[in-house]
Amino acid sequence: MRKTEYKKLLLTGGGTGGHLFPAIAAAQEFCKTYPNTDVLFVGTKRKMDSDTLARYGFRRTAISCYGLKGKNIKELLKALLILPISCLQSLWIILRFRPDLVIGVGGYVTGPVVAVARALRVPTLIHEQNSVPGLANRKLGRFAARICISLPGSKKYFQEEKVVCTGNPVRASLVEQGGGGAGTPKKDLTVLVLGGSLGATGLNKLVVAVFTGEYAGQLKNIHLIHQTGQSDATWVKTEYDLAGRGAVVEPFIQDMDSVYKQADFLISRAGATTLAELAVLGKPAILIPFPYAADNHQYKNAEYYTEGGGTLLFEEKTITAVELGDAVVELATNAEKRSTMSAAQFKLAQPYAAQEIVKVCQEIMEER
Repeated sequence: MRKTEYKKLLLTGGGTGGHLFPAIAAAQEFCKTYPNTDVLFVGTKRKMDSDTLARYGFRRTAISCYGLKGKNIKELLKALLILPISCLQSLWIILRFRPDLVIGVGGYVTGPVVAVARALRVPTLIHEQNSVPGLANRKLGRFAARICISLPGSKKYFQEEKVVCTGNPVRASLVEQGGGGAGTPKKDLTVLVLGGSLGATGLNKLVVAVFTGEYAGQLKNIHLIHQTGQSDATWVKTEYDLAGRGAVVEPFIQDMDSVYKQADFLISRAGATTLAELAVLGKPAILIPFPYAADNHQYKNAEYYTEGGGTLLFEEKTITAVELGDAVVELATNAEKRSTMSAAQFKLAQPYAAQEIVKVCQEIMEER
């Protein structure tokens, strides 16, 4: 139901595309329900965040803030010393913007913004994408009115009565693409490699070894699209060029909708948002989780989809180029397997996650 009331929605989080894109999906759905909505994102100062939000037409601002978890003493002291400034900046933003609701989607920037909002009695909701919540969301779970989760396994980290399993919101443009078709027999396939918005050197090295080494002949007809991250783009392209291996190499792909549409299957990290998108699209994937993710959450994310039958899971520290090559060849040559995995992925999809989150938002605002 479309509402006519004027609303102000503040979203906070970021640091990776995995935090940013669910927030965008939730904001888009909120604006469908409340067309007269003023949206403001409070995030990091990363250029990628500002560019992405500008592309979707959302305003943004940033606060000075640093993460606490996994830091050395010097970095930890720096983060603690700047925390009061982060809170004052959050206070200033909230008092000026006067939001009807604050949604936190994870990342260290979420902490001071949601905490200050709660202190000012502004309704707050947090959304957790991963199977293991990050430090900010774990702490904020005690203060937030509701906690929306993406995967069943994260429920145990929060107060049960506050938790709603909504799924991970996916942009409407991807939901409209729909699932299926990944197993259709084709002469020339497209493989999409996603190392995550911050890159993945270990994964990049494995993929380059497969497509330029002993499997090059078997995979020569595959169209390859490789997102490398900024630091690896030059050497990856050079390796492909030296091997005479055609490939589209990009540090970061802005138009994900287009490349998803082209891809028959993926080789990817296991960020929660990427996995939610692949499920909605019904895309089979070979997953190699980032081995240094906090609490090994990427591996635990991947287990959920692998147990569901939609993905193949390998650990970076143990997989070899030969094992990865065998897996790529198997998927490339077995349309039936791709089709089965595609159907399994789609069964795990939660395409209405954004709508479910907006329902929770409405409940919170009505309780105010």
